[in-house]
Amino acid sequence: MRANIVKTRTMKRSIIWLAIGLFVSFTALAAPAAWYKWKSKLNGEVWCTQTSPGDGWVQSSGPYKDANCKVNGQPGK
Repeated sequence: MRANIVKTRTMKRSIIWLAIGLFVSFTALAAPAAWYKWKSKLNGEVWCTQTSPGDGWVQSSGPYKDANCKVNGQPGK
């Protein structure tokens, strides 16, 4: 009976360590998001952001590696 309890604890610990290892390895491989230039439909103003500022904006160019939208390309490549 005691051997089954020890095996169960060991199995749970192994699964937890496996999950932690997978999480760490996936986050280490993740690249930052790309930057894009967005143009306002209302007044033509241009912003450089990683996501759309809203419904009134259209993506005008990109992707860029930097927050100033000056270096072309995907980050991490």
